[in-house]
Amino acid sequence: MNFRPFTSESYTQDDRPEAWRDVLGTVGLQPASAGTSYDGHATALHRSAPGIALTRIAAGSQTVAPLPQGADGLPIAVLPIDDGVILRHGGSHRIVPVGHLLLLPRCGDCSVVFQRDMRAIVLSVTPDALHGRIPGKLRFGEARVVAPGGLADIFSRMLDATARTLEMLGDVEWATVAQAMADLLLTIAHQLADTAPDGRHTASQAAILHRICQAIERRLEDPDLAPAAVAQAEGISERYLQKLFEGVGDNFTHYVRERRLQRAWADLSNPAQAHRSISEIAYRYGFADSAHFSRTFRHRFGLPPREFRQQEAERAAPASMPAGQRGWPQDALAQLRVHQPAATAKRAALVSRTDAADDADHVAPTHHHIAVEASRVHWGYFSRTLSPQAEIGSGDTITIETLTQHASDDPDRMISGDSGAESVFGWTGARKNVDRRGAGPMDASVFGRGAGEGFGVHICTGPIAIRDAQPGDVLEVRILDIVPRPSRNPQFEGRVFGSSVAAWWGYHYNEFLAGPKPREVVTIYEILAGTDRDDDAAPHARALYSYRWEPQTDPFGVVHATYDYPGVPVAPGSVKRRHAVLDGIRIPLRPHFGVIAVAPREVDLVDSVPPSYFGGNLDNWRLGKGSTVYLPVSVPGALLSVGDPHAVQGDGELSGTAIECSMTGTFQVILHKKGSHTGQPYADLSYPLIETETDWVLTGFSHPNYLAEFGAQGQSEVYATSSLDLAMKDAFRKMRRFLMSVKGLSEDEAIALMSAAVDFGVTQVVDGNWGVHAILSKRLFD
Repeated sequence: MNFRPFTSESYTQDDRPEAWRDVLGTVGLQPASAGTSYDGHATALHRSAPGIALTRIAAGSQTVAPLPQGADGLPIAVLPIDDGVILRHGGSHRIVPVGHLLLLPRCGDCSVVFQRDMRAIVLSVTPDALHGRIPGKLRFGEARVVAPGGLADIFSRMLDATARTLEMLGDVEWATVAQAMADLLLTIAHQLADTAPDGRHTASQAAILHRICQAIERRLEDPDLAPAAVAQAEGISERYLQKLFEGVGDNFTHYVRERRLQRAWADLSNPAQAHRSISEIAYRYGFADSAHFSRTFRHRFGLPPREFRQQEAERAAPASMPAGQRGWPQDALAQLRVHQPAATAKRAALVSRTDAADDADHVAPTHHHIAVEASRVHWGYFSRTLSPQAEIGSGDTITIETLTQHASDDPDRMISGDSGAESVFGWTGARKNVDRRGAGPMDASVFGRGAGEGFGVHICTGPIAIRDAQPGDVLEVRILDIVPRPSRNPQFEGRVFGSSVAAWWGYHYNEFLAGPKPREVVTIYEILAGTDRDDDAAPHARALYSYRWEPQTDPFGVVHATYDYPGVPVAPGSVKRRHAVLDGIRIPLRPHFGVIAVAPREVDLVDSVPPSYFGGNLDNWRLGKGSTVYLPVSVPGALLSVGDPHAVQGDGELSGTAIECSMTGTFQVILHKKGSHTGQPYADLSYPLIETETDWVLTGFSHPNYLAEFGAQGQSEVYATSSLDLAMKDAFRKMRRFLMSVKGLSEDEAIALMSAAVDFGVTQVVDGNWGVHAILSKRLFD
């Protein structure tokens, strides 16, 4: 097995340091300080060949150093992807600009400081990959920073391109690329090699010897290859050539024979060379007699060529195992935990939650209310820099009014006469009441649509600070009630409306059958809660009309050909309404909030569309009345925000939206302090965990923490790389971890239970960071 993805989501907080040390160790690195190791979110993609290991790493700030492996051999190549990297060597410090290559010796006093994030590509090549190509010992005792240019530039570009396509390379392709990277690193190392301690081999002599070795490599097929011919071609005397080999404890004849045998060994073990006969391979590398080759090969490697080839073919067979059997860790968390009796566990959880609610500084819970208004919302982004709209204590309840960003699809029904909505959506030719709508630039310099550029769309009320909340705590948000916001327009007073848009970001957008192609369609619904007007039917939504989006000119004069900026008012006369749509169909309600989030720690402004570890745009209809979501706190005060209210949504949210409907929620917030999580379902929480009356719902994403994984480009990169395959893997890893760490199962037990009793579903495929949820019934443990 030579391909292994790693994510820290597979491990509990206690197990992460050791797992991370293993990841670094595969490329010859270790944490710089003994006894310390990184325990935050990290991902790595690792691939290996004999003697060659390449890893693409994304993790938080830390310092790493080479594992002590002796003074000889090739250096470790490190290509930083982001800036903020410092090389420490001896007592000196040197900044490493992006694009520069770091070459680290396998001994000595050096370390690499990743001040912000560790985002790098690391290549480690050991002598096993070189098949005798280094005569004697190559000494590389000093860390080097190599600027782009020449061979180093080619090598760096190759590292980057290979790391980007690591998953897509076939085994034969990977073996070829890996050997090429090893060859380039060998050449660069020879150019920079140190002087030998005894002075017999200067750096210039090492370069000449390397050049001679390359010349030999090109002429191995010549059975009459002699030192005189090579010396003449390189412009040196035969005596000097032999002296160079003697200086590293070798001689020309032995080196040539070793190289021929090693090249033949590589071809015989390579499935891509299986069509060549043993005689062909022997002649290819200068052996004029196949019987002589067979005897020499057996003497060197212990097996005749034919038996060796058969052995290697059998050894390679496991590489064709199904992809489902791949993955890292292979023995993930093999430790068995003591099974806690179900009744005891349930009683302990109940006592803990009751204590947390009732014992918040022995102060009676207080109720708070935040009415929606322009100054109390942030539109299209989350931020750790926002000022709280209220501060509440653990155990307090709070009523939060929220608005849908789609109210402007029918302003008469969902905005007019509503002072709160009019305040938020207010937009004239002179000003917008809420100017920033998204996490993009304020000057609209990219697309010219408006401040914020639409990178983020949700109207969020808040944030609300939670007293005493600190990073490492867990915030429990209980949804006590959800009430739809009725129209204040006298023409529609008391009635409730919502909107759904089949938009350009929907999963369906390139799959139309009929014309025009493409198109965006808005459907306006009435939300009925079972009234005399509707024959006392169960609560449901019923379509009133739809229209195709036509170019809309906003009050600032910008034309929006597509639904590309939130809150653009739709002029009634500008679209053609189609009635009798979804005629006779009643859609049962699932009121819930698409967005419940705490502030992320990584950057100041975060697009509200892709969900992540902090919650955000989860778009899971199970977050309705009576449910709870647990969120890991990352910044002081937690900074809770709520928005994106929905009347109903199906798993998948296929067209791009649910039925978006303004609503008011009442919540109780419980703060669980770090250190008090042992034995609780939210212990070691690094993702949004949903609890309903009957189930635990774990949320998986294509990228569990895209801000950490992709760094500065995360908010664009996540849209380009999301897939259901990645989201499913994340949901599986989190459920495996939950069953092992919380429920005490072994890995084999967890996998057996998941296949038999856990439901995996598509949460959404439209939010930039796609989601798959895993549903675990509580009844399994009663």
